[in-house]
Amino acid sequence: MTIPASAQSRSEAGARFSPRAIERLLRPSSVAIVGASATPGALGASVLANLQRLGFRGAIHLINPNRAEIGGRPCLKSIEELPTAVDAAVLAIPRAGVLEAVAGLARRGVGAAVIFSAGFAEGGEAGRAEQREIAKIAAEQGMLIEGPNCLGFVNHVDGIALTFVESSRATLDGRPGIGIVSQSGAMACVLGTMLASRDLGVSYSISTGNEALCGVEDFIEYLLEEARTAVIGLIVEQFRHPQRLLSLARRARNRGKRLVLLHPGRSGAARESAATHTGALAGDYALMQVKVEAEGIVTVETLEELGDVLEIALRAPAPGRPGAAIVTESGAFKALALDLTEQVGLALPRLDDANAPALRAAVPAFVPVSNPLDLTAQGLVDPDLYRRALLALAQDKRIGAIALGIIQTDPATCERKFPAILEALRELHSAPLIVVAGLDEGAPVPEPYIRALRTLAVPYFPSAERAVRAIARLFAALSRTPLGPTEPLGRTGLPPAQGVIPEHRAKAFLGPLGIPFPAGRLVHTLQEAVEAADALGYPVVLKAQSPALSHKSDAGGVLLGLKDRKSLDSGWRKLHADLAQSLPDLRLDGVLVEVMARSGLELIVGGRNDPDWGAVILAGIGGVQAELLNDVRLILPGQSRQSIIEALRHLKCGPLLDGYRGSSALDLPALAELIERVGRALCEEPSIREIDLNPVIAYPAGQGVMALDALMVIKQPEP
Repeated sequence: MTIPASAQSRSEAGARFSPRAIERLLRPSSVAIVGASATPGALGASVLANLQRLGFRGAIHLINPNRAEIGGRPCLKSIEELPTAVDAAVLAIPRAGVLEAVAGLARRGVGAAVIFSAGFAEGGEAGRAEQREIAKIAAEQGMLIEGPNCLGFVNHVDGIALTFVESSRATLDGRPGIGIVSQSGAMACVLGTMLASRDLGVSYSISTGNEALCGVEDFIEYLLEEARTAVIGLIVEQFRHPQRLLSLARRARNRGKRLVLLHPGRSGAARESAATHTGALAGDYALMQVKVEAEGIVTVETLEELGDVLEIALRAPAPGRPGAAIVTESGAFKALALDLTEQVGLALPRLDDANAPALRAAVPAFVPVSNPLDLTAQGLVDPDLYRRALLALAQDKRIGAIALGIIQTDPATCERKFPAILEALRELHSAPLIVVAGLDEGAPVPEPYIRALRTLAVPYFPSAERAVRAIARLFAALSRTPLGPTEPLGRTGLPPAQGVIPEHRAKAFLGPLGIPFPAGRLVHTLQEAVEAADALGYPVVLKAQSPALSHKSDAGGVLLGLKDRKSLDSGWRKLHADLAQSLPDLRLDGVLVEVMARSGLELIVGGRNDPDWGAVILAGIGGVQAELLNDVRLILPGQSRQSIIEALRHLKCGPLLDGYRGSSALDLPALAELIERVGRALCEEPSIREIDLNPVIAYPAGQGVMALDALMVIKQPEP
């Protein structure tokens, strides 16, 4: 369990350490083990065994007040006996002694400390206070802290393991490796085992635990500059410094280093918000995901998928073309693949006799040219078919990746198929990304074939579905374009208030920024309401106005379609009577009289300035069913208008926007412009915590949009 976000400042930019400071931890020339032990299985004994097994050549200082020596190595009685400026120390001691030990290490000028002990920030207020004190002591002396509540790290580049998990030397042999940074030490170990089983090198595996002082961002920054690390796999439950992470993601993209993220907690409840639909719908996970993906981080949903994407990212060339092809030997799997690619959003360019002549010439006449391509069982009779098909697809400028899913059955079948596949791969000089996968997971594929594929930079997966999902994840990341700047709207004066800003004041602020609203007037008496309605024109709407009425219709605070003075009079009395019954202590700012807008498709457009992640816009199906249907997309300020329109088309209700069963196509450019303006307002006024426009009525093409209701939440910056 990791430290709660509330235990650290959300506005903190994040500690930054020099590469040399990080290297004193990850590449130490001297190590102290506080709590060294001769007992097999004890934490201190396991750390020493790892150092010896991996051939650590630096100085090792053992500290145990009850032993003169361990395994022939002398023991010091206390930390005070350490020589000055030891690079790293491991605290293999109970929690009760950790704070005092950290203070002692700081006095001796130790560069870094790895703390295994648990029971700190994850254990209650007393533990949180103690963890803060550990961080304070270390920061004052310039000492790094890994943990507490962590498993330490393994550096496979230099052969150093400061962990109690039994570690073996796994050299990279000159290959680039995968860096693992995980808040969970257990998951770091699991991922490392998975990657090793696929003959993938790991450069560093680092568990950060509670992150008292050093966090995932610090280690990402180091690994981005580390020459032997080509790809970084992240298992993170909570980013403590999101803005720094996004900056590092941009740097990784510029350096061509892929970050792949597994973020547990997808099913967690969204952040509660009593004020707006937007706050409830733009949940923490979805917000995190859209922000990191916009900066090029690949997100995955399972540990298996994390390993799959890391393997492709490390082993295979990056796709240089936009589309993918699937080659199989089963008509049924062809249909399954079509379902799967639609689900995961993987684009399959249409291939047919006319537009793919090389493929048409490569396959028998009875095999239809299509994508996915079903070769049938002909490969058993004509194994060269695999070679011809792969070469033809590799020449197609539309194809950037190929997933080849074959039926393997037994070693004899593999002997018929794999040599031709390998021959084709050897002939390809500027190959697209190719993944070979089995349709029959568990088939006894001879290991030499798998090794040969990997030697040719071709991943082998036991499941074709996994190959398709992993390729889709990478293609999605490659297809995203960097965000552009947001054009300022020009300040109009935000209300100097705190908390919920009712509709009439929100509209007074947003209207001059270009958000279209119905004509209206705030009134306080029935006579003023009559005068307003006469001036505006019937039919009109009455809406009660108060900061305490976030959802007016729930309390009877909205009356629609008042078509004349008589209905206005009765409506005025009903509105006040209903409010008096449901909310007897409510104080009104007044009543908003507005022109009754004509009907159209009801949408919601909202925005949120998250204290961690920054501004995000939400758009989707609106009205009172907004939270029930939860058909929304998150959009970021800086997205192009066309990308906003494409995001809207991916809504479940997307077909309605372009016209459905004879209905008119709606004014998508006007809707996209409104979304842009909401984003600009959020960026220009960071004190706006939330904006909620619900419903927004979308009209047929050329007729614009109209926001009928508006609500804002403001949090003024602290002095």
